[in-house]
Formats: sequence, C-alpha cells, structure tokens
Amino acid sequence: MRTPNHVARLRLSAIRNGIAIAVVGGLCTVLALSRPGGLGLVSAPALAFDGTTSPNTAALTPGDGMRPGAHMTAPAPDAKANSLIALQYAAEQGQPVAQWKLGRMYADGDGVPRDDLRAFNYFSQIANTHPDEVPGTPQARFVANAFVALAHYYLTGIPNSKVVADPARARNMLGYAATYFGDADAQYELGRLYLSDKPSDPHQAARWFQLAATKGNCHAEIALGDMLFQGKAVPRQAARGLMWLTLGRDCAGPDDAYAKPLYDSAFQHASDDERALALVYLEDWLKGRRD
Repeated sequence: MRTPNHVARLRLSAIRNGIAIAVVGGLCTVLALSRPGGLGLVSAPALAFDGTTSPNTAALTPGDGMRPGAHMTAPAPDAKANSLIALQYAAEQGQPVAQWKLGRMYADGDGVPRDDLRAFNYFSQIANTHPDEVPGTPQARFVANAFVALAHYYLTGIPNSKVVADPARARNMLGYAATYFGDADAQYELGRLYLSDKPSDPHQAARWFQLAATKGNCHAEIALGDMLFQGKAVPRQAARGLMWLTLGRDCAGPDDAYAKPLYDSAFQHASDDERALALVYLEDWLKGRRD
C-alpha cells in the first residue's frame, strides 16, 4: 500500500521554507493503486512526459483473480492435492485461468517441483488459444500475463530443452501484450528492453515507462522518475521526476531495495522549489486517481 511518509516529507520541506502550496484535502489517506497489458510489434501513440493520466485504470492482476478470501485458512495436504487435480482437469478442458495458475505454480515451484518447461507449455496454451481475448476483461489480464511470462523465457531460453533464447520473439510478445492488451507489466518490460538494446533507445524506453506508470506500475514509476529527474534522454523535469519517484518508492516491494536510495538521492538534490512543485503534482495526481 502507498503510505503518506514521503508526501509528508515534501510538505514539511515546503512549509519550513515558507513556500505556499495549495493542499488538496484527503491527501494523507492511504491509497492502494491497482497493478495494472508470428506477432509483430505494433506502435502506440506516445504520451507527453507531463504526468497526464490515461482514462483507463489498471485491471486486477492475475494474482488477484486467484487469491483466496482473507477468511480462508491454509488447506490441508489432501485438500492441496485435490486442488491440484481440479486445476489440472480445468486446464485440460482449456480453462485459461487454470492454465495460468498451473503455469505460475511450476514457474515458482509453488506446491509443486519447479519445472520451467511445464510452465512454458501452460503459458503457451493460453497464448495460442486466446490471443484475441477482448481487452479489459478479467480473463484478458491472464492472457496478457502469459505473453509476458513467455517473453521472459524467450529472453533467456530454458536449459536442456528446445526453448532457446530468441530476443526478437520476446520483444514481439511483449509488444503484443503492451499494445493490444495495454498491459502495464508488458509496457514496463518493453521499456527495459529499449534500455538494454545495443544501441539503446532511452526515449522509447521512457515512452513505455510513461504508459506503464500511469497505470500504477511501481517499477515503471521508479524508472520514469529517475529518467525525468536526471534528464536522461528526455528534458529534465526534476519536480515531475520526484513525484514519480515518490509514488514508486511508496509502493515498492521488499525486493525493490534500489527504490529508496534513488528517491533519497533525488530528494536531497532537489531544490526547495522543485520539492514544492513535486508536492503539487503529487496531490493533483492522487486526486485524479480518486476521482
């Protein structure tokens, strides 16, 4: 969940320096932004780096679709076995949600021995049979995520299998999920590919990070914020960058240890005016998400 800690720090800095700021009511309430995706890469219109929002909100993640209610207790071993049998049966009947769940289980070694090839096969079944799923539907989120998972396998290949590294195919899959489904995870991963290309294309990377960040993707918020604050391949917008870094820092997970140092460095190097303007941008952004 997002916490108001860094918003408070920005406000406090502004107040200490006597800077007048228009404060939007309700800012300090805790907000949780949803996580927002032979195929060719399709171009999508770029958004300006001005923090404007997309009219679409991020869809539920596949994990949300499979997560049990908070009141449920951990199942007994025999119940787990029965659940696995039920999932396998549903997957054999062509149910994409069951195929996705099994794919994630084998990819992560969650309740079953890790088996990347079996995971790859389940994700492939989804991508091959549901590529034209209507975007925006709950099922489409699972399909888009399957394309992202397959792209990761094609980036590295699977040892001792016929799945070899194929970066071009990985890019095509990410491009399809990013454009057809508007998937935020795919858009972020596509941005990373543009940064790692040789030669790299940071401007295209920033474009895809912007699309993903407007849907609440934490990693994209951090990446975009750093680029804007530093002025990497885009005109430097320190206040806008600090806003994105604040959002990204507040929703970063335990594995995202790099987020805090980036934010702290930007905050320390920002001028008082930049901090104050970042707060205005942040309040406007959160108000827009609530509205």
